[in-house]
Amino acid sequence: MDIRRVVVGPIRDNCYILSLPDRTDCVLIDPGANPERIRPAMEGRHPAAILLTHGHFDHIGAVKELAERDTEIVIHRLDAPMLGDMELNACWMAGLDVTAPPATRLVEEGDTLEYAGLRFTVLHTPGHTAGSVCYDTGDTLFTGDTVMAQGVGRTDLPTGSDEDMEASLRRLMPLLRQRHVCGGHG
Repeated sequence: MDIRRVVVGPIRDNCYILSLPDRTDCVLIDPGANPERIRPAMEGRHPAAILLTHGHFDHIGAVKELAERDTEIVIHRLDAPMLGDMELNACWMAGLDVTAPPATRLVEEGDTLEYAGLRFTVLHTPGHTAGSVCYDTGDTLFTGDTVMAQGVGRTDLPTGSDEDMEASLRRLMPLLRQRHVCGGHG
């Protein structure tokens, strides 16, 4: 699996582009802004799916521009309302107006996803938001803002919870030692 990281937006979020050699499709994880920077890194590939680790503005901002007619937009059901609600997705923090199209697939703990020849298992890791998830490929874990280079995501925004974050981190500890971790920032 080829993993390309594109740093986007005012908060310098990590957008990941995942693909396999000789395929014309790819998977995007958290395209938060700057579609004009993400699209060239896709190298002409079609986005089969956009996987969102949570619904904050800085992770959803380029979905509208990058999703094609048959691109699956994936998010946990608890964060789905954030896609169209600027108060919930916290775009007011940056003085922006950000929304994304509605999800085409809502996921839950343990769901298995297959797009662009790649397989992911959904791990529900609430704390940063009620519907935060990690996507596990077996050797790489995409953690969004649950775990980042600078630490863990804040819990003081809508639907965040210190208690849930602590439980999620305890649960993830063994995997963090076994997987390559790709966080939402840093």
